[in-house]
Amino acid sequence: MSVLKTPTAWAALLCASAGPVIAQAGVIDDSKATLTLRNYYFDRDYSDADAPQSQRQEWAQGFIFKATSGYTPGVVGAGLDVLGLVGVKLDSSPDRTGTELLPYDHDDGRAPGSYGRLGLTAKLRLSRSELRLGELLPDIPVLRFNDGRLLPQTFQGAMFTSREFEHLTLHAGRIHSFSPRSAADSEDLYPSMGGRTVATATSDRFTYAGGEYSLGKDSALGLWTAELQNVYHQDYYSITHYQPVGGWTVGGVLGAFDTRDTGRSVAGTLDNQAASLLLSAAHGGHRFYLGLQRMYGEDGWVTIDRSLGSTMANDLFANTFVSAQERSWQLRYDYNFAALGIPGLTMLMRYAHGDHIHTAETSNGREWERDLGLTYTFQLRQFQGLSVRWINAEVGRDFGVNDFTENRLIVSVPIELF
Repeated sequence: MSVLKTPTAWAALLCASAGPVIAQAGVIDDSKATLTLRNYYFDRDYSDADAPQSQRQEWAQGFIFKATSGYTPGVVGAGLDVLGLVGVKLDSSPDRTGTELLPYDHDDGRAPGSYGRLGLTAKLRLSRSELRLGELLPDIPVLRFNDGRLLPQTFQGAMFTSREFEHLTLHAGRIHSFSPRSAADSEDLYPSMGGRTVATATSDRFTYAGGEYSLGKDSALGLWTAELQNVYHQDYYSITHYQPVGGWTVGGVLGAFDTRDTGRSVAGTLDNQAASLLLSAAHGGHRFYLGLQRMYGEDGWVTIDRSLGSTMANDLFANTFVSAQERSWQLRYDYNFAALGIPGLTMLMRYAHGDHIHTAETSNGREWERDLGLTYTFQLRQFQGLSVRWINAEVGRDFGVNDFTENRLIVSVPIELF
């Protein structure tokens, strides 16, 4: 879908396209529609004198429209969901692009005044199984959509989920393309290896299957397999467990990836095994985390590019610690100020360190990241749902020219339309 030049044109398109769907879905009790206004300021300053770009700084307004229908009556229920995404430039310059808030022309560096896309998802439900076709927001261990900027990344294809068996959830799907979080169009899939994009290794077929078996209220086993055709095959195993101990809740997630090249190996020979452990302990308003992560094999962790998510323990705001041979640890502390009588205010502090990194530049590199995040969600009824989030991150490495300090300010307002 091409970039539209004005917000008015996008608003008209969304209303015209979504109106008939909403009208039909409105007769079904569990239909709903929301519009989220997301205002996003992003500023990343590179400290290395040899960095190819000294600053990435942009400001934009996002509109995220979601209409979710219920299902028609009968043995097989049908429904239709609508996702409308619009981004509007508030401030940008050719020498400050690359924040992934906005697309930009690679020839002159200029960002358009607005961009967006409209996605439809048809869905079928039989008993406790559901098939979704069209625009997708997958959130599974082998493929997580990325919502870390103005608009979310989306995928196109089919996803099947079944809960027919007690304690067991089964998943399967096939994805053929994706839309980056700062783009209006869709494109073929390609991998990221150790955080490095390999855009030349494209494929139009990502298939997966998996299952999660519940061992109780807060415990589960997971087994997944996935393949990006002619690029990589990947298996994932996990165990999740949480339990109360006195006044605390303790537990964690242990996961392991095994990834190899497959088919015509268009990205070359691949060899990665990744282990991830995230432990937590919570009491009152306090929550403590310890993250341990290790890369084995000749390559870094492999995934669909731009889809890095919370599957890995040490996936932070600005870095993921997934280079070849990398060993990393993380300490994190969260506090909910509701425990002090200030509901809506939360804080995040964390530090992560990685070493033994193997890249083309080093055989024993080190890196670190320090994060601070504050979020306040207004409690007054007049501002219900309005949240303000400030993120500050600092990244340092002893190789390359990638040291930077980053600030983000995100203001979000969800509006329930019906």
